[in-house]
Amino acid sequence: MGTVLVILLVIVVGLAIWGVSLYNGFVRSRNLIQESWRQIDVELNRRYDLIPNLVETVRAYAAHERNTLEGVTRLRNQAASLAQAGGGPVTQERAQVEEQLSGAVRNLLVSVEAYPELKSNVNFLELQRELTATEDRIAAGRRFYNANVRNYNTQVESFPSNVLAGMFKFEKATYFEVNDAAVRQAPHVSFGEISDRPEATSEPTNDQLAAGAQPSALPNPQAYPQADPAAPAPGQFSAPQPPTYAPPVEAPAPQQQPPQGGYTPPNYQQPPTQQ
Repeated sequence: MGTVLVILLVIVVGLAIWGVSLYNGFVRSRNLIQESWRQIDVELNRRYDLIPNLVETVRAYAAHERNTLEGVTRLRNQAASLAQAGGGPVTQERAQVEEQLSGAVRNLLVSVEAYPELKSNVNFLELQRELTATEDRIAAGRRFYNANVRNYNTQVESFPSNVLAGMFKFEKATYFEVNDAAVRQAPHVSFGEISDRPEATSEPTNDQLAAGAQPSALPNPQAYPQADPAAPAPGQFSAPQPPTYAPPVEAPAPQQQPPQGGYTPPNYQQPPTQQ
């Protein structure tokens, strides 16, 4: 009887330790989600402060973008209102509004490419730089937040941890996802312009030769003929080649010329040997 009580006591203690450990794991995961969301919330509030200045700067140079500016302002006010009313983790409604606001700001920055004066404005360039950096930090925080939500939701839905999650009201967290098709669409790269370029002619033109002959102009490698692949490039010198030597050729013996005056020396011949 005593052995059975000991075994039951060990089982109860083991289950209690397991339950406490599992409960503490849920609490750590939930706190990590809340902390990661607060980091995103700081960047979102910073974006709320930058957007009105951006709208006023664009309005001064691009009055034709009135509809775009009104849309950005409306979404900014709606997102700020949801942030003040919620005061906690992200909701599905706020995630959708923040997603729409990101797309509206991105479209606004693209539309101002048609206004050279606005693109050269110092205030606009600074706002554009700060907004771009803020969007990058929001994207990085979103990835970290969603990873923590995934781990937490896995614990909530898995057995047997889901039993303890139901007992202590640990509910699933909401993802901060991006469902915009324009963001997920891969960029399209076309190589048509490269393939349609005219091929270079093999013979240099007169303009190229004239450009290469001007001493005060910058070097133009295209102004020189490239017929010989072994020829050095302009501004370079070829390495000196070692001298070659040919074997000496024996010159023929000079013929004796008769001296002046018409005198020819006699040709003495040895007498024949008597046998």
